[in-house]
Formats: sequence, structure tokens, C-alpha cells
Amino acid sequence: MLNYSIKNTLKPISILGIISVLSACGGGEHTYIGAPEPVTPTPTSPPVVSTPVPSFDDDGVLSANIRWTDYGVPHIKADNLESMSYGVGYAFAKDNICILADQILKYNSQRAKYYGPDLVPASGDSAHLINDFGFLTMGIRAHAEANINALSANSQALLSGYAQGYNKYLADTGIANIDASCANMPWVQPITNIDMLTYSLGIALLPGAANFLGPMFLAAPPGESFAPYPQSAGVNSYVVNSKPVIELPEKNPSDLGSNGWGLGKDKTENGKGMVLANPHFPHTGNLRFWQFHTIIPEHLNVMGGSLTGVPGVVNIGFNENVAWTHTFSTAEHFVIYQLTLNPDDPAQMSQVIDGTNRLITGKEIVIDVAVAPGQTIKLAKMTYSTHHGPMVVVPGNFEWGPGGNAFAIKDANLGNVDIIDHWLAMNLAGNIDEFKQAFKDFDGVIFNNTMSADSEGNVFYIDDSTVPHLTDTAINELTTNPLLIGVKQVAGFTVLPGFLSAFDFDRAVPYENAPKYSGTDYVQNSNDSFWLTNLNSPITGVSPLYGKVDNQQSLRSRLAHKLLDDSAGSDGLFNPEELEQALFNNRNYLAENILTELLTICQAQGNTAVMVGTQSVDISAGCSALALWDGRMNKDSSSAHLFREFAFQFDKDPQWVNSFSLEQVTTTPNGIVNNSVTLQQFAQAILNVESAGLALDASLGAVQFVERSLPDGTATGVKIPWAGSHNIEGGFNVFSTRPGNDGSLVPRHVYPAQNSDSILSAEGGGYHINYGSSWMTVVNFTEEGPVARGLLSYSQSSEYGSDHNLDQSLLYSQQPQLRPLRFTEADIEANKVSEIIISSATE
Repeated sequence: MLNYSIKNTLKPISILGIISVLSACGGGEHTYIGAPEPVTPTPTSPPVVSTPVPSFDDDGVLSANIRWTDYGVPHIKADNLESMSYGVGYAFAKDNICILADQILKYNSQRAKYYGPDLVPASGDSAHLINDFGFLTMGIRAHAEANINALSANSQALLSGYAQGYNKYLADTGIANIDASCANMPWVQPITNIDMLTYSLGIALLPGAANFLGPMFLAAPPGESFAPYPQSAGVNSYVVNSKPVIELPEKNPSDLGSNGWGLGKDKTENGKGMVLANPHFPHTGNLRFWQFHTIIPEHLNVMGGSLTGVPGVVNIGFNENVAWTHTFSTAEHFVIYQLTLNPDDPAQMSQVIDGTNRLITGKEIVIDVAVAPGQTIKLAKMTYSTHHGPMVVVPGNFEWGPGGNAFAIKDANLGNVDIIDHWLAMNLAGNIDEFKQAFKDFDGVIFNNTMSADSEGNVFYIDDSTVPHLTDTAINELTTNPLLIGVKQVAGFTVLPGFLSAFDFDRAVPYENAPKYSGTDYVQNSNDSFWLTNLNSPITGVSPLYGKVDNQQSLRSRLAHKLLDDSAGSDGLFNPEELEQALFNNRNYLAENILTELLTICQAQGNTAVMVGTQSVDISAGCSALALWDGRMNKDSSSAHLFREFAFQFDKDPQWVNSFSLEQVTTTPNGIVNNSVTLQQFAQAILNVESAGLALDASLGAVQFVERSLPDGTATGVKIPWAGSHNIEGGFNVFSTRPGNDGSLVPRHVYPAQNSDSILSAEGGGYHINYGSSWMTVVNFTEEGPVARGLLSYSQSSEYGSDHNLDQSLLYSQQPQLRPLRFTEADIEANKVSEIIISSATE
């Protein structure tokens, strides 16, 4: 009997006989279809695009007009996509060249070439080796080289123009004069369209295979070493010190989240569409947003924000007739396959699929590695792949050989070349029907839910993130077989047997089967899956890889539903001011639910000590401080941090009176139990605050702050007070601190948390905000066109000392607010700060 075991550090699980059990399974009866779409009224407005947008410049000379308005926002006008993207690439590099240069290095497998093998020098952590060999294993650069000429003309034009615009900025400015974080660095070099496509293919893997680079690095047949080796015999004296610590990867290690609303004519005062965008993303590193506006007369007029290096298209934004936003999807984008090794192959280099032997292939790959100043050598490594994808090994969880099994990862986004075309089609859409067509034609929204509304008051939601299209057999077993259900609960992602082709997939879930909703009321999402996008029309009957249904909602999702219900005033219809107020109310859902009871519990305790372990804690002072709190997470809210620390304790062991009920899905669980656990949690919160050196009744603005880094990565010492809530307490306008890897090597400082029970930093003196609400917008369609307000909370430029490195952050710190977005020609001209025309013509 064959077997495998999957474990984690908290709850080991061993599942025996899974292959034998599943070998008897048949086709299964489970089928799934997307929720049917309600009939949508025929739009009365004509589409924006009547003729195809020109792709390439017709004379070989790229030209773009760039006007910058207040807060450093570029408005780029050109005659074609290539020239438009040329302007976008130039303007982006002016603000954030170091981040993109670092990412080009990352996805081209060249970090070790400039930084050596380790993130911490001489530690053996092999971080740069893992990065470089990992992306080589997945072949994203090779795929870009092989497929660049097969892309659509639009994608080719956008990639080419962006690279040329980036290069022009670098040439015009000079490497010595760019952002000091990377000035004069040898890895800052001109880039190509292939570099940009490689980067795009790498970004597509962020929610999946990119988290398994370490397991790919460890993959080697039994008896073989995973360690790299010098390719040349002449450098055999070099000893590779590779001691990586590889653990079970997470599906969403950065805990990415967001809020997004699309309001239709049934929910707005003027009977037109409105969109609220509130992505929660890192404020540093490769997932920064950047705002811009692009115009190709008679074809394209779109404004919004995009992630680093997106070539010319807007990820979250609006045009004259449609607005849209995204949230991070709970869907799974990959499957780990448990391979059945051929028992007659002593090398364990073949597997059995449908009774037929299939080889596991090995390939030597090579990278350059810095071993001394100015000196590199070539290190080689064997990488192994199967019909399903790259082999992976995680010690104690996924291993090669024991029991005749091995593991491989198959990512539905590997080689996804739809990304640029998909967002471009969204940018060009003239109404909701054309917006939907973008999702029918392309599958490039790699890890997002999408909420949208148009000028006629129609709304549309879809999770069309790239999800494996499993067979009915696979879905039936995945949802009914207790062995597979148990594996998924432990691992956090889907693991399927690879011995039958019936468990494999060959494409992503098509549009017809994706969760979606159309109407004229509303769509919303706060990351608790697709299920309750619209409370009155729950979405069911879709692939289980999209996420849960009938599940307990997060506190943030519950607050979102409450805000939709109680923030629109007495008429129940939203106007832009009410929508912005809902975004910035800084309410705290947990407090709204339990604060009164918690105060009663702690006041009844008086000065009777509460024991936390062996420590005796008098909670009376904390009780008095908490009584001063107004229940909001505003700058001047006293003791808000004390409740947050309690929320962290409560989250680990919730003491609810009433448990979750599907009949009261947005209001349960609720109530707080009066017991010793609740008192101990509050006492621990007091200890956390006091051990960080903070006053129990301090204002939130005194302990929550934004602080920039100097170019060398040290702290500036200038702390800007910051309002806003946290997921843990059920906030909506969410911020947090992320001390770990931000995806880049651009220098920055972080403050470590004082202990595992708190994100408070004694060293930092509070919460150092570097994650959360980022590109925030409210778009309101009117008879005169879209009227929008927005804010990029961390400002346009990552360059310290730039005029636009801190300006929007200071505006938010003064008072959480949005600012006008300059969309019309008159508004752009009235607020124009500077203007240039850039050209690729030889001077």
C-alpha cells in the first residue's frame, strides 16, 4: 500500500492509503457552473471605441506629451499605444526606477550575480540562489524569449514602448543622478521588451509557484544532493555553503487584502454608477501602486493606479463610462500533485500515470554568482520537472522517495500572456457589456476579484483570477473524500494524486464557470471569497478552488456589509461624500460588538489582580484608560492601541457568547464571555503596551506612524502620525506593519515586534505603518462624466527627498481624505505644474 504524510508544526497529520482509496474512484457526479447572470438592460450610451486603437507608431519615432499636475500625477498623451507606454515608462522611472530595476534583476535570475549567494552574507541562507535557480526552473525568461513575437500587436507595442521610455529616463538623467538608493549600481541597466515580459510572467506567479522557489531548490532524487556546484572544474576549490531553511509555503504570505464596492443605480442618489476602491497592499517594494492618466485621442482616456512595472495599462481606475477595482482573491491558482513513483525504477526518476511510465526529467541550469568584489563564478544545479511541473521538496511534508511518492507543482498562471491584453480591454471598455467581454476574451486578471460599475448604473462582479479547471472527477473527490479534505486543511492548499490523468487540468476555469454577479444594486468584496458579493444573491455552485461558501465572515467583511447598510444616510442611497466618509470613518467592528461588555467585565474586576502565567497584573488602570476611548481609530482616539492589543489576544482564542450561525451570517459570532480567559487577554494587552514603553491612554497618533527610510535604509527619525484601523479589530480602512521581505532589495528599515503576541515595537515606539490602504478612490458618474477623488497614501515617488515622496502622506496624516483627480482637459491645464514632450528621435 502506498502512502504519504503531510505535516505542519502545529497539527501533524498522516494519511495512509490515499492512492489505493482513490484508485477506485470513477468519474463522479459533481458538476459546477457559474451563477447565472441576471438580464442586464441594453446600454444607452455608445461605446468609447469605434475603431481599433493604433498599436505601433507609424514612422518609427516615439513621441509622448507628459503633463504633471499637483501631487506629481503624470497625464500622458500620445497617438498610439507604443508612444503612450513610452511616456508611462519614462514617468514611472522618474518616480520609482530603483524598484523596477531591482525586479528586472530578480526575475532574470541575476540577484546572486550582484549580491552573492545569500541575503545575509556568509549565512548559507541561499536566498539569492533560491531566487535565481527558482525562476530559471520555471523558465519564465525562456518563455518570454520564445513567445514575445507571438503576442498581440497591442501587447508588443506596450512592452516595447515602456522599455524605451524607461531607458530614455535613465539615459537623460544619468545613472549617477537617479534615486540615491540605486545610483551608480552596476545592476541598473537599460532594459528590453523581453525583460518586461519576463517581469510580467514572474508577477503572475506571486500567488502560487513563486512561493515554492525554496521547495524547488531542495528537489533532488533520493541519494542526490540539491546543492549547486561550480560548473567549471577550474573553480572546484570554491565550496558552496548552502543551508537553507525551507518550510511549508503559504498561499498568501503577504496577507494581501482589499475592499472594493461597485454601486448601481438602485444604490446611488443620482441613479448612476459609483465605485469605491480600497486596495490593502505593501507601501514599499514591488507591490507599490503608482497613479497616472493616459490619453490617445478618440480611443483611450483612462486614469488610475497600477502596480510597479505594469506597461501602460491601468489596473484600478476609470474611463468616461466604466470604473473598476480589485481585491485579492481567495482562489487557488495551483495544485500540488502527489506523484506515484515507478516501483521498478531504482533511481526513482519516473512516475506512473494511468498505468503508463512517465519520466521525471533533469536539466542542468547555470547562474552567475558573486564570490568576491568584482569576481563571479558560474554555479550549476540540476532541476527536475514532470508532466505536472517542477518537482518540490519540503522536509517532513513533501519528500521525494518515502513510500514511493514525490511531489510537483502545477501553476495555472505559468506562461500567462493575457495579462496586458486583459487590462487594456478593461481600460477601453465603453460600458459593462464591453467590460464583461474583456473577461470572455482574456484570462489575465491573475489573482483578483473585480468589482465595477458604469455610467448607466449597472454593476458587475467576477472572480476571473486564473484558477485550475479541474475535472468533475477531481472536484468530486476533493469535496467528498475525507483524506483529500484533511490534506487541504493541513497544507492550506489543494493536494491531488497524480497517478490518474483524471485529476489533472489543462487550462484555467472559463468565464462561464467563474463566480459572477450582474445587477443594478451593488457588488462588494473584502476578501472573504466570492460567496457574499451581494448579500441578497449569494453565489454558489462554482469550483471549490475559488474559496469557501457558508463560512464565517471576517470582522472586516462584516463591517463592510454594515457600512453598506448604515452609511448612506436616511434615504439609503449613496452620494460621493457618504462613500468617502464610509471609507475614512475608522470604525472598529469588534469594539462596536463587545466594548461595552468588556468595560463592564474589567470594571467589575477592580484592582483584584489577574494572573497571566506567573505574572500578577492589576488591570484597573487599563480599564480606566479604555473607558476614555471613543471606539474609533482616529489620530486623537485615546487608548485605541490598548483595544487593538486586546484584539490580538482575543483573535487567538475568541470568547464569543454566541457562535457563528448561517442564519445570521453578518452578525455572528457575537457577545463576549465574562470569564478568566477574557480577563487574561485584557491583562496581556496591558502588558504589551507597557512593555513597549507606551502610555495606556496615549492617542493613536502618538503610537501609530509612517516613517521613511534614507537611501541607505536607515530611519529618517521623522514620524508622521497616522490614523486607521487593523484587520484584527475589524477595521475597514486598514493599516499594519510588515517587517518581512517586501519583494525587493531596495534598502529600508523595519522595527521588530517586541514579542509573538503583539505587532507593537518597543524599538520603534509603536506601530510603524508600511502596509494597508494604498490607492484609494471614489468615482462618481454624473451627466458631465466621471468625477473622482483619490489618494495614494504613500505618495507617488519612492525616492527619498523627492517633492512627491511624502506629499500625499502628509495630506492623509493631517486628516484622512481624498483629493480631486484631474481628469478633464480643463482641470489638467488649470492644475498643470510642468510639461515635457519626449521623443525617441536622434538629436
